[in-house]
Amino acid sequence: MAESTAGIDSLGDLRGKRVLVRSDLNVPLDGTTITDDGRIRASVPTIRQLSDAGARVVVTAHLGRPKGAPDPAYSLEPVAGRLSELLGRPVAFATDTVGASASETVTGLEDGDVALLENVRFNDGETSKDDDVRGAFADQLAQLADAFVSDGFGVVHRKQASVYDVALRLPSAMGGLVAAEVDVLRRLTEEPERPYVVVLGGSKVSDKLGVIDNLIDKADKLLIGGGMVFTFLKAQGHEVGKSLLEADQLDTCTRYLEEAADRGVEILLPTDVVVDTAFPSGDREPQPTVVPASEIPADALGLDIGPESAAAFAAALADARTVFWNGPMGVFETDAFASGTRAVAQALTEVTTSGGLSVVGGGDSAAAVRQLGFDEAAFGHISTGGGASLEFLEGKELPGIAVLERG
Repeated sequence: MAESTAGIDSLGDLRGKRVLVRSDLNVPLDGTTITDDGRIRASVPTIRQLSDAGARVVVTAHLGRPKGAPDPAYSLEPVAGRLSELLGRPVAFATDTVGASASETVTGLEDGDVALLENVRFNDGETSKDDDVRGAFADQLAQLADAFVSDGFGVVHRKQASVYDVALRLPSAMGGLVAAEVDVLRRLTEEPERPYVVVLGGSKVSDKLGVIDNLIDKADKLLIGGGMVFTFLKAQGHEVGKSLLEADQLDTCTRYLEEAADRGVEILLPTDVVVDTAFPSGDREPQPTVVPASEIPADALGLDIGPESAAAFAAALADARTVFWNGPMGVFETDAFASGTRAVAQALTEVTTSGGLSVVGGGDSAAAVRQLGFDEAAFGHISTGGGASLEFLEGKELPGIAVLERG
């Protein structure tokens, strides 16, 4: 925490100052009901720190992918209500990003007050690829503040107005959430404590290519599940039925298997899988069947790793001192196909209990942890940015971090 506090402290005395905070409040909604408030809760400490320091806090964030224009389905108004509940103080809500409502709302703030601007992606300047268009919008955002704090880790891999360009226009600092994320991810790439195990799942091998490339010479073990595993199984010569398959990645998977063997890195693939003849949907009752990974029927698709594989994955994690996990092992949203993901999550909690570092890499993995009822405190770190954490581990420069480090 010392590092994160020093970041904001570098801005000096903030009492009476307007501080624009870029948070990640991109939460799932069912209508206007927030179904997972994890990212809001993660954003609270930095907002509270600034408010307690007497700053006039102006929070900007996005929700979903509106097309650069207002869309009620993506309004942040429900988020303002939940943020207010978590902070225990009112949160003023501006109904636009840089217009009359934003100006009036910010002008009305007293020391310690908090405001939330409407979805920043309602303005097409936020995500524009044109530097001038994006910069013009950043100019308008900057006029609302005296300083900027970057605290939305889930967007630091985006070169966007409220993430990158604003930091060029105002005295800027890294918020506590971003600082903590960067610190943990550096521990995964710079001399991690061993044994170091990486667990990858999710649907596509192509989403994880950079991570595998960068970590295959750093990890001791690589455990692979989820939809991406079927391309690996196919590369080994197994039939995978109707399972998800990226035929254009077969040679890549073969290369990874050979490279791991050459480097002495163990790649562990499932020996059994849970299959069904259809993807879970509607009122259809799931009909799960466990089969050997080498004997998937032609009319079936794999939807989870099997119990034998779940036990093997847990055993492979038992002595780990450092674990990074990104991507569920199966379709965890359906209980019949959640056991593999549950087993991996449970194994990570045991790594934490034994004094190791367990990191859940955001996105669907973080959602799975919460949906399956695990105590978030049982994990060493749950990232708020799936895409950002992957790009960091790929060794890529993250624009929202680079701009702060360059000062």
